[in-house]
Amino acid sequence: MLVLSRQRDETIMIGDEIEITIVDIRGEKIRLGITAPTHIAVHRKEIYEAIKRENAQAARLERSELDGVARQNDDARSRSGKVRSRVAALATEPVSRRGRDAGESPGHEVRAITNKPSRAPSSGATGH
Repeated sequence: MLVLSRQRDETIMIGDEIEITIVDIRGEKIRLGITAPTHIAVHRKEIYEAIKRENAQAARLERSELDGVARQNDDARSRSGKVRSRVAALATEPVSRRGRDAGESPGHEVRAITNKPSRAPSSGATGH
């Protein structure tokens, strides 16, 4: 193990892409700032070990457990499809009907939400 001494705001380089900076020192605790490329995972050791355990456990799943996970995934997709269908149906309904269906009082303005850009109201002038 290489042991280096650094003071606050000093940096250690690992290769050309990883920087470890001493950000703060408070009693027995040292805060580190780590700059690394996104393709390099950076975790506290206890988190890294937990991830490794969970990955190993997932790799050992029994066939029945995998089938259960697949069923849950299928159920979630089915529910998601139903929600998308309902949203699509709402998007095609007239705005006035949606307002009444929602139990709103007559005269209450309900605006449709679409991905289309809104057009400015016509002022009646033709611009000629």
